[in-house]
Amino acid sequence: MSRRANGEGTVFLRKDGRWSASITLSDGTRKTIYAKTKTEAADLKQKLLQEATKGEMDQFTSNQTVEVFLFSWLEDTVKPNLRWGTYEHYRWCTMHVVAEIGNIQIQKLTPQHIQRLHAKKRAQGCSPQSVKHMHRMLGKALNDARRWGLIERNVVSLVTPPRVPHYEMKVFTVEQARQFLAAAEGHFLEALFVVAITTGARQGELLGLSWDDVNFQAGKLHIRRTLDRQKGKGLILVEPKTERSRRTIQLTDLALEALKKHKKNQQQLKGYGEPGWNEHNLVFCNHFGRPLDHAVLMNDYFHPLLMKAKLPPIRFHDLRHTAATLMLQLDVHPKVVQEMLGHSSISITLDTYSHAVPTMQMGAVGLLSNLLSSGQ
Repeated sequence: MSRRANGEGTVFLRKDGRWSASITLSDGTRKTIYAKTKTEAADLKQKLLQEATKGEMDQFTSNQTVEVFLFSWLEDTVKPNLRWGTYEHYRWCTMHVVAEIGNIQIQKLTPQHIQRLHAKKRAQGCSPQSVKHMHRMLGKALNDARRWGLIERNVVSLVTPPRVPHYEMKVFTVEQARQFLAAAEGHFLEALFVVAITTGARQGELLGLSWDDVNFQAGKLHIRRTLDRQKGKGLILVEPKTERSRRTIQLTDLALEALKKHKKNQQQLKGYGEPGWNEHNLVFCNHFGRPLDHAVLMNDYFHPLLMKAKLPPIRFHDLRHTAATLMLQLDVHPKVVQEMLGHSSISITLDTYSHAVPTMQMGAVGLLSNLLSSGQ
């Protein structure tokens, strides 16, 4: 048997008469190949060492492939710094991207590669929105690669993402909103629906509310956490999506009264006050004091309520859109709406709710007309 120093690999004769060449990789795993002669095994071992050394050198340089870079970026940059849902979404995008261009070195990527990625994914049945998500994810990753000096330019920025068909937002009219609230009166989760349609808060933000976040005296709601479902962990409370999402919202009298009534009703639930019951002091929990599951909320409470109110099916998130639309139509300043919704910029608010702009324009034109004609 012929042995080598640690880190250089080994060559030895097996009981079956074959020669074995084996090396230990940097991650602790061993790679082994077999040969007929000792000389052949030694040559193969040397080749293995050269390939392993080159691979480790290329791993964090501009020679690394799209696959190596993206998975490293996911684990070392995205996972520790962004929400689990974002990580899972980026990982899904990465699997699609790697399947098409994963073997190309990041420094050799061209705009044509990105265009081909778009075309192949559309041909495979992916929606324009899904392809646009892949485009944005890859763009973010390569922006980091450029900042780190791994590439000179981000080729994704040179390619136009797919055009996504306009989504017609579903919102309640004033009359439909009244129908909805009337149907919710006396419901186990009446306060949840009232707060949702009067504040525009996100579903996860509402389900993550603690009674400590409700200031009855000041009539305010503090968004500090959100309820999220993570793979392998179930429902957990996490930090809000962005710093802007951490905010304070002024409550309507309607919402305040609903919350006061809800708190009294919660205290009548079986098990209330016992050790472990509603351990997070949640405003909206189920009958057993546990966090409300999204699917249960939709299937057992929200959809049946819409049917009871004889309203068209919408998403829970559309209550947020309804709140924003109604406020803008009431001439509430877009900056106020932006702060209530937790948008990062006022442009996002105006772009998202552009359908409300014509109504705002009509009001502005009427005011301008009255101003200019008042002296006549």
